[in-house]
Order: sequence, then C-alpha cells, then structure tokens
Amino acid sequence: MDLEEFNSTPTDRLRPALAACCDVPRWVDAILAKRPYGDLAALTAVADQGLRELDDDEVDRALQAHPRIGDRPRGTGTDAAWSRSEQSGVGDEPDVRQELAEGNRQYEERFGRVFLICATGLSAAQMLSSLRTRLTHDDATEAAVVHEELRKIALLRLSKVVAA
Repeated sequence: MDLEEFNSTPTDRLRPALAACCDVPRWVDAILAKRPYGDLAALTAVADQGLRELDDDEVDRALQAHPRIGDRPRGTGTDAAWSRSEQSGVGDEPDVRQELAEGNRQYEERFGRVFLICATGLSAAQMLSSLRTRLTHDDATEAAVVHEELRKIALLRLSKVVAA
C-alpha cells in the first residue's frame, strides 16, 4: 500500500500488518495514533523512535514472534512469509542447518531467548559468524544488540507494508 492508503486504512485492518513488523502493542498504537503522515520519512521517524524506546519486556514479547534462524517458518501469515524471505540466505545445506541449530541451542542456554539477527542479505556463514561472536557478549551488550537487530527488522518490514 502507499502512504495515502496507510493513512486511511481502518485501524482494525492496519493493526495486524504493523504487529507483523513488531508485535508490541504500544509501538503499534503509537504509529496508529500519529496518522496521518505527510511523508514516509515522518512515518519512519515515529516508528524508529518508538522502537528505540521499547523496554526489555517489550523486546522479549517481540522476540516470541520470530522463529529461530535456520528453522523453516510455518504458516501463511505475513510475518511467516517475511521470515522465510529474510532467512533465504540460510540455504538448504544440512551441515549449515545443524551448525545453526547447535548455535541456537547454545545461545538460548546462554541468554534465555531466541537468537535474533536481521538476516536480510546475509549468507549462512555471516549469520553463523555473528552468532558465534554474540555468544561471547556479556548480557548487557547482547541485550543492546538484540534491541538493535529487532529495530532493523521492524523498520525493514514497515517499508514492505508502506511502499513508496
């Protein structure tokens, strides 16, 4: 949809598309409350600021909507389709999928949450390298990285909702 349609779409129809970008009700509500937007930059600025203000509980909530890197997202929803596309760099190599599965297990044991990375445009080797590096982070550093990765994913997805 274009920005004009975004501004005029009924809230109940737009809310699911925004939640597929980032499943945090406060963030979705903030974007909806500031409509209409004069341009895409204004929408992006509001979305970005809201993402930067997410608290730890909201980040955890948003992470629940993201599959593990290397898992094949199931379902027909928008978020599942986006995840499949975003993770296309994983490929089908069984060894790579096994390494990612093992890395995900280690990450979840270490940090208690799913490993999140903005995978768009990344190869499996790049994802694995990042995963291994991030396993060495302390909790505060990793929390900041996760928040930033979530922000990048949400803004990328928002750009898919509202095409220029």
